[in-house]
Amino acid sequence: MRWALLGLLVWILGAKAALADGEKSGVFDYYVLSLSWSPNWCAREGDARGSDQCDARHDHGWILHGLWPQYHQGWPSYCPTAKAPPSRAMTRQMEDIQGSSGLAWHQWKKHGTCSGLSAVDYYELSRQAYERITRPPVFRKLDKAVKLPARVVEDAFLSANPGLEPDMITVTCKHGYIEEVRICLSRDLDPVPCGRDVIRDCTASDALFDPIR
Repeated sequence: MRWALLGLLVWILGAKAALADGEKSGVFDYYVLSLSWSPNWCAREGDARGSDQCDARHDHGWILHGLWPQYHQGWPSYCPTAKAPPSRAMTRQMEDIQGSSGLAWHQWKKHGTCSGLSAVDYYELSRQAYERITRPPVFRKLDKAVKLPARVVEDAFLSANPGLEPDMITVTCKHGYIEEVRICLSRDLDPVPCGRDVIRDCTASDALFDPIR
């Protein structure tokens, strides 16, 4: 009897853990499109890892970090889904805009599973979102590292994308570098206001910005 009760307790705890593991797939309010400046990521982390993304032959600038389903407050992640995971060929096909197949796989696992889409459709929607946003060409013209306020990066995106408003975009910093530009989009990929938990504007006046390699 004792072991039966113990087994029942273990089963109940396991069932509760399973229910708590991720939110319901397909239930969210809008997307966050996250763009990362590859040279800055390479300077912060990629070079130390020996990442192929940082090889100059790729000529990476703004890459797609991810397309993230978002609630008005908070966000889902690692959602249980019956959709088949992407194949290696599928993740490799995302390398041109995501920098590595590993990042493409991680983004599916953490965020794509919450979209309610198949892996094929999630990657296709991610590519569409990436292509809808004009990435200001001025940053590709830099020939040396500069220090600048994050507001300069935000203003450049606002100028290049007339449909964007200041409450639809935020720029983040990490370890003294400009890290990411995050743009809030509807399910139809139209710009929308971001929730307050998304707005994490970098206030640094001298954030580093490395040139294309």
